[in-house]
Amino acid sequence: MPSTRTPLSQEALLIELEPVVATNLDRHLGLAKEWFPHEYVPWSDGRTFDGVLGGEAWSPADSTIPEAARTALIVNLLTEDNLPSYHRQIATLFGQDGAWGTWVHRWTAEEGRHGTAIRDYLTVTRAVDPVALERARMVHMSAGYSNQHDDEVLHSLAYVSFQELATRISHRNTGRATGDPLCEQLLARVAADENLHMVFYRNLLAAAFEFAPSQAMRAVADVVGDFQMPGNGIDGFARKSVQIALAGIYDLRQHRDDVVNPVLRQWDIWNVTGLDADGELAREQLAEHVSELDLAATRFEEKRAAREARIAARSA
Repeated sequence: MPSTRTPLSQEALLIELEPVVATNLDRHLGLAKEWFPHEYVPWSDGRTFDGVLGGEAWSPADSTIPEAARTALIVNLLTEDNLPSYHRQIATLFGQDGAWGTWVHRWTAEEGRHGTAIRDYLTVTRAVDPVALERARMVHMSAGYSNQHDDEVLHSLAYVSFQELATRISHRNTGRATGDPLCEQLLARVAADENLHMVFYRNLLAAAFEFAPSQAMRAVADVVGDFQMPGNGIDGFARKSVQIALAGIYDLRQHRDDVVNPVLRQWDIWNVTGLDADGELAREQLAEHVSELDLAATRFEEKRAAREARIAARSA
């Protein structure tokens, strides 16, 4: 018989999760490794740009990094750049006191390293046009960011559980796609941070399934159904994301098989008990969303294969 327990308020959810946050914060601090962005940048390769100091203007020939990898680097960096908006959201939702507040500030500090390191690497190696990058940063940050469930604790935890893992995979695959061992090493280091962040959030939502299973299930179903990466507000994001997907850096198949399904397995989502009517409905909807993702991924793979065949035929 379905559960009829009363849904918890947002404040009650935060209170229930506080000791779980404290435990996982201690776990995180024990696992997180100190690292320094400057150590991953080949500073001796740098030279002055044009402008105030009268150096050399940027040229696409300055870098051998493939175009799709450059696009992914720009998207990844612009996503990291919106950190002030992300901090505002989680600080407003989770609060700045106790274990929640300690985590909010620690997470923000760790994320801040990522933008610093990637920008320094791109600038020193002349991997991308610094003028275009700065203009894109101004446009993106001026728009700010808010997710579709920024006032709901469990929806936000569900979202970042998937998003942090997606970001980890995107960074790792971008590093490999550049063909530059230095960039791959840097992005592997960034990805390691993102993985720890994912585990932290995933563990919190796992705990929520214990005391608020239906609310947690609803959160997961809603988030999987309307998931968008935080960089979706970047100017030209649709075009850029297609280019990234065509290059195999991050596509729908990876999103379903390497992000959504592994996280759902960790929560043992299909065996959760104690659901009320809406919780059961949410699980049914979640199953539909995952199935739809599979179909969409297959369609994209077929289109990509056909495109590659046409390109190969033209160049034969």
